[in-house]
This record gives sequence, structure tokens and C-alpha cells, in this order.
Amino acid sequence: MITITRTEDLALFCENAKAAPYVTVDTEFLRERTYWSKLCLIQLALPPASTPKAAGGEAVLVDPLAEGLSLEPLYDLFRHQGTVKVFHAARQDLEIFFHDAALFPQPLFDTQVAAMVCGFGEQVGYETLVRKIARANLDKSSRFTDWSRRPLSDAQKAYALADVTHLRVIYEFLSAELRKNDRESWLAEEIAVLEDPETYITRPEEAWLKVRTRTNSPRFLAILRELARFREAYAQERDIPRSRVFKDDAMIEVASTKPATEADLGRSRLLLREARKGDIANGILAAVRAGVDSKDLPQAKAEEPGKPGNAALSDLLRVLLKAKADAAGVAPKLIASAAELDALAQGERDLPALRGWRAEVFGQDALRLAAGEIALSAKGGSVRVVPVP
Repeated sequence: MITITRTEDLALFCENAKAAPYVTVDTEFLRERTYWSKLCLIQLALPPASTPKAAGGEAVLVDPLAEGLSLEPLYDLFRHQGTVKVFHAARQDLEIFFHDAALFPQPLFDTQVAAMVCGFGEQVGYETLVRKIARANLDKSSRFTDWSRRPLSDAQKAYALADVTHLRVIYEFLSAELRKNDRESWLAEEIAVLEDPETYITRPEEAWLKVRTRTNSPRFLAILRELARFREAYAQERDIPRSRVFKDDAMIEVASTKPATEADLGRSRLLLREARKGDIANGILAAVRAGVDSKDLPQAKAEEPGKPGNAALSDLLRVLLKAKADAAGVAPKLIASAAELDALAQGERDLPALRGWRAEVFGQDALRLAAGEIALSAKGGSVRVVPVP
């Protein structure tokens, strides 16, 4: 088990990787104590017998914490269009590389997404694919490793390498399935979302939209918006978790009570002690004032009153989705979420389920069902689409 700690060794491996059709990639990172994920280990594997031993073998570990190691050879490989970069559940890995190097590995293949397209279920885990496709079992004893600590044990290294060695078999199987079923374009649509910078950018002014609250008062929402903006900016600038500034329940409490002084903050039930004084306290009080004084009051999205038949149409769309997903061998949630089905029943039409491959599999018939042009018929254990005369 070779661990690369020198830039020249990484460059040699990556140059050899450029001659390979693909490279499997995984990372180990920590995020419990930071806002941005801290990259602690990178695993790389090439197709068997595709690289000479002088390059470090078929599978290697790369230690990004090693003094003097530059990851630029790896980033150069990520830019190389002749080698597919294969990940499983790539989103968190891509977020790290986007933040650290402002790039995405291309061309990209995500085996979790590909598995959903190929009918392996929703959010299928790597361990499941290893068992079903590679016919192997994973040793998960090192799952809770602190990957920032050195030295790593042989067991930890073996655990990390297993995340890319079995991935080779999984990739070759799934890529062949996609070609056989002519679904490579389906995967490409999903990969485009993963490669969109907007997927990984959190703007402080939009952070309030992710806070769940039952209160829809415009003034309350204005204060919540300013508090969330402050928290996001503060956490990003100092690279600390949002929860270290204050948690969502404390934010909602503050937005409701509208404290004006540090003494008021001291009476909070939910604010951390560190948030009741100093820079955080000043930021909270300034955010509350900005929300109280704001003339730009956000409006909660009004819930549209239930139209006659909407609830029933939502239920019918769920049945149609299940039938279409089963027939196509695709995970239903990959086609449309429950929220999308409800929105479709309420008359919304700017939805992912009505575009691209999803429209072919489900969206076109969903619109026909909503328009009363088709009906659903049950026969035995199957559901069929029936034209309405």
C-alpha cells in the first residue's frame, strides 16, 4: 500500500493515469470543526495492469497533509479529457475540489447516480454495489477514523483503498449497462448538475431560505434573513461550522424576541454562551436592527388553497410515477420528488420532471394525466395507461 507524499511521485502516477481510460477517485475528509471540508486523504486506482510499478502501482493513497506536497499534478489529471474520473456519491468530493482549486474533474462518472439510472434503487450505497456487482464485502471497522491523524495504520489504509479498487468493477459494469440501455445521455444530465458551480455556492443573503420555520410574518422573516446572512458570512470567513455561531433554533428564538442589547441576549434560552458577547453578539444585534428597519420585507410563499381534485391528482401522479419508474428500471425519486408531484398537481410546469429524459419516461404522461387525456387502469399487479376517449 503506497502512500504518495512527494509532488514528483504524484506527477509520475498522474502522467501514467493520463494513458488509462479511467481513474477511480475517493477522498477522506473532516468537517466537524470547520465550515469547509478539510481534505485529509485521496485514493486513486487505475484499471488493472494499466500502469508500471514505477508509477506506484495500480492503486495509491495521496497524503494532502504531507509537507511540501502540491496537488497540481492531480488537478492537471482532472483537467485531462482523455481519462474518465470515477467517483461514488461525488457531491462532497466535488465541493472540496471546487473550493480548493476552482475546478471539477472532467469527464466525470458518478456510480451512485448511474446505479439509480440502472435501477439499483434510491441513493444506493457503495457497500451495496460492492456486494451486488463486485461480489465482495467491505471491512467497515475503520469507518469512524480521524483521517487527519498520522500515521495511518495498515487497516486504515486498506479500508481507504477499498473505496477505489472495488469501484473499478462497479464502473465497468454500470458504464456497460448504460451503453446497452442507451441511457448515457440520462447520466449526462445528472452529471451536469454536479458540475454546476451553483450547486456548491452558498450565498449569505440566501441562507435564510434553508431555515425551517412555521412563522410567515414578513418582519420575522426579514430579521431571520439578516441573522442567517450574518451567521453564514461569519462562519465562512472564520472557517467554522454554522452551529458554532448559533443554531437554527436559537436563530428562530432571536428573530421572535428581537433582542436590542447584550442583556437581552443573556436571557436567551438557546444561544451559546459565546454568542452572548463579543463579535457574535454585536453581529446578532446588528442583524436584528437591520431586519427591524428593513423596508424590503420577504414574503413567504403562500400555500395555494387546495383546488378541487388536486389531492387526488397528486395521488394519481404518485401511482403513475411508480408504474413508470418500475417499467424503466429507475429509482422513482430520481425522476420526481413528492414536492414536485404536488407542485405539478397544483399547476406548476417549470419542473425538472418535465424536462429531458424525465419528460420521456414520466413527464409527458404526467401532463396528459393532469389534462384528463389519459387514465390509469389496474390489471393484476400492474398499472397501465389508458387513453380517455
